[in-house]
Amino acid sequence: MSDQPALLIELLRAAYAAFNARDIDAALALMTADVVWPKAFKGGFVRGPEEVRAYWTEQWSEINPHVEPVSFYSQEAGRILVDVHQVVRDKAYAILADEHVGHRFTFEHGLIQAMEVCSLPSSTPKA
Repeated sequence: MSDQPALLIELLRAAYAAFNARDIDAALALMTADVVWPKAFKGGFVRGPEEVRAYWTEQWSEINPHVEPVSFYSQEAGRILVDVHQVVRDKAYAILADEHVGHRFTFEHGLIQAMEVCSLPSSTPKA
């Protein structure tokens, strides 16, 4: 039995920890050179590590998001859906959003190739 899902979940845990610590370099090291990332705060997508860096830098200058993975679900084609507890605060620390959202990840060669924000299913088997 492959331990690939477990390895990918550990990669995702590291990515969330790096994001929450605002350690862009550590997070980007877990992504492919052609990563596609949603601009959930603004709309659309960015491509490649430098565009992700610019987007996050802009985002963090305007809001203070914290995303904590709660559950991981294996999906078709090796993708993983993450139930994320997301708390977004403004620069005065007032809560703008406190909700659960879905993040679906696609991988290539053991790195994050894409992430999309999606709805969470009512019942999905955990990874």
